[in-house]
Amino acid sequence: MFDASWLEGIWIFPLLGVIAGILAGLLGVGGGLVLVGALAWVLPLYGVPKEAAMHAALASSLASIVLTAASSAYAHHGRGSVLWPTVKWMVPGLLLGGWLGSGIAVKLDDSVLRWIVAGYCLLAAAQLLFGKTRVGAEGVMAAPPTGLPMSAAGTGIGAMSAVVGIGGGSMTVPLLVWRGVAPVRAVGTSSACGVAIGLASAIGYAMHAPAGALPQYAVGYVYLPAAIGVAVASVLAAPYGMRLAHRISGLALKRVFAVFLTAVAITLLV
Repeated sequence: MFDASWLEGIWIFPLLGVIAGILAGLLGVGGGLVLVGALAWVLPLYGVPKEAAMHAALASSLASIVLTAASSAYAHHGRGSVLWPTVKWMVPGLLLGGWLGSGIAVKLDDSVLRWIVAGYCLLAAAQLLFGKTRVGAEGVMAAPPTGLPMSAAGTGIGAMSAVVGIGGGSMTVPLLVWRGVAPVRAVGTSSACGVAIGLASAIGYAMHAPAGALPQYAVGYVYLPAAIGVAVASVLAAPYGMRLAHRISGLALKRVFAVFLTAVAITLLV
């Protein structure tokens, strides 16, 4: 018989989606850092085994990021904030990294994943707060960063993003800012890259998961009610975050991003 008990709290997934969407537009991330922590706590209430909760949270977050990032990228593209030459060079590496990273993640323990997420959040925050950017003449970037180094960076970003369940914004944005890209364009470009990361990683989690890893309503480690609920709401909310991003100065946006990452790291460790 169909068990409708999970419907009693299904509103929580769209609520998380709204938060994810705003963060996607504002910071170039699909709210994955927030989603993973929240879903790891919520999913056991819906029948997901506790020993698989972290992996299910990662997989479901990444699956939702596909639509979240696509919505954010579309909105940023309308304002000319997506550097498509950079995206084209990064996508092959992002797809490969996302697939490989999901395969690694399914073999890691919950506690290991938490420490990895917290550690790189702090490193990315430090880079944004204290790192120097490289800009061209008169403070304008000469050309979008392209070439094999960006493809190689995409592989690493895709793999790490798959392991920690995010769209890669916390790594892509600092990288692009360091290469001289204006923060708001780095955010837009990161959103487009997040589509490739989410797609490859979610498919990887679905296929790498052991048989029967989760109960019904799941494909591999992807818990469909969470992924769909978050994705639909986040798509509607992402444009609002994008509008905020274009109203905040580059320096302020970097600081907001850094504070956000630090808060998430502390929350995970505590």
